[in-house]
Amino acid sequence: MATSINVTNPATGELIQEVKANTETEINQALKKGYESFQKWSKVNAHERSRLLQDWSRKVKENKEEIAELMTLESGKPIKESLGEVDYAASYIDWYAEEAKRVYGRTVPTHSESKRIIVSKQPVGLVAAITPWNFPAAMMTRKAAPALAAGCTFVIKPAEETPLTTIRLIELAHETGIPSDVLQCVNGFGSEVGPLFTDSEYVRKLTFTGSTPVGKLLIKNSTDTVKHVSMELGGHAPLIIAEDADLNLAVEQTIASKFRNAGQTCICVNRVLVHERIAEEYAEKLTNEVRKLKVGDGLEKDTQVGPVINEQGFDKIVSQVNDAIDKGAEVLYGNHYQSNKERGCFFVHPTILKNVDVNMKIMHEETFGPVIPITTYQENEQAVTIANSTPFGLAAYFFTNDYRVGTFFHEHLDFGIIGWNDGAPSAAHAPFGGMKESGLGREGGSEGIEPYLETKYVSIGNLS
Repeated sequence: MATSINVTNPATGELIQEVKANTETEINQALKKGYESFQKWSKVNAHERSRLLQDWSRKVKENKEEIAELMTLESGKPIKESLGEVDYAASYIDWYAEEAKRVYGRTVPTHSESKRIIVSKQPVGLVAAITPWNFPAAMMTRKAAPALAAGCTFVIKPAEETPLTTIRLIELAHETGIPSDVLQCVNGFGSEVGPLFTDSEYVRKLTFTGSTPVGKLLIKNSTDTVKHVSMELGGHAPLIIAEDADLNLAVEQTIASKFRNAGQTCICVNRVLVHERIAEEYAEKLTNEVRKLKVGDGLEKDTQVGPVINEQGFDKIVSQVNDAIDKGAEVLYGNHYQSNKERGCFFVHPTILKNVDVNMKIMHEETFGPVIPITTYQENEQAVTIANSTPFGLAAYFFTNDYRVGTFFHEHLDFGIIGWNDGAPSAAHAPFGGMKESGLGREGGSEGIEPYLETKYVSIGNLS
């Protein structure tokens, strides 16, 4: 296993910090500690767990600027977005601080006068988590907060690109009194740490956010120990713009969804489907607004689009754009790049393509970059067919002011998260997750604590 991880600034290539990679022995020791501390933590009453989570959230908010700057340094996202993510991350802690007190059981009417049936919930056990680089604060709290609220212990491996935000969040949690063995961080590379999590007899649940191929491997490797799994996997979100849509709103929300974190989000728009009668007007309005976006270092306050995280992501974006152009797509704006392989800095300027069709890779592969491909449709049924023609089903968006059209899209789009005239549907109090190959389970809302709970019932006899 690697002995250290170099955390660099993707905007400049500068080394921020060298983080020690944990050894196999250290990771297994952390899992054992988490397993052993579960016996005590699971017995802490729900109101006390709630108080500790509230204190953790307060600490996070008090250190908002520090956490945001750290996040921008290691991920490259604009500082304004990082500040927003800290608030978003804290909202999950706040929500599950309350949900800790709402884990209810029930009494079931019985088939016999001499019996009583009581259903109860209990925490599943030690949880192991693997989180992605693109939302290092929110993806951590979205998993840790419900786990701790339910009474589970928690060990997390953050992405090797962005471990510093997670480390700081856990330090703040420990400062509030959450025991160090209850909430732990281990560092390393996914290919090495993943098998230790899936093979461990101590881990009862694995939660992962990342690519579908890696998620499938983790599911497969968890079968030998029959672990509970939650998977928030890849997306390929369509955005449909109906003939009657408010184009100014559609353009505004397209930009909000697509260019957040330089298009490196799992629910950002990947395919834009516009009714043919308004396609030219939409494309013109969109291009005029995209021209105004500033690309640069995320620490500069006026930056709106930061760097791509690494060379692999950069190469994938360029490959998709070149494939589309080779097959007949027209560049309306962009197709401009800045890269320095020696320093590890990669920037993709916002790009808009039109005349895109289903023969192009960009219509079938998640881009994870600031590129908007535009295609057209004639009938609503056609738009739905194109939108659903993917194994992914995480997020979808549509714009219409006709309730009949909106209801049709809502009922026929096979995606777990839908934005109707809304390019930013995520919230701590709503269930986040995908259909088809985009995942298993939900995070957020009252549904988000359920994956960390077991259901038990007792049938009491001889009461007559």
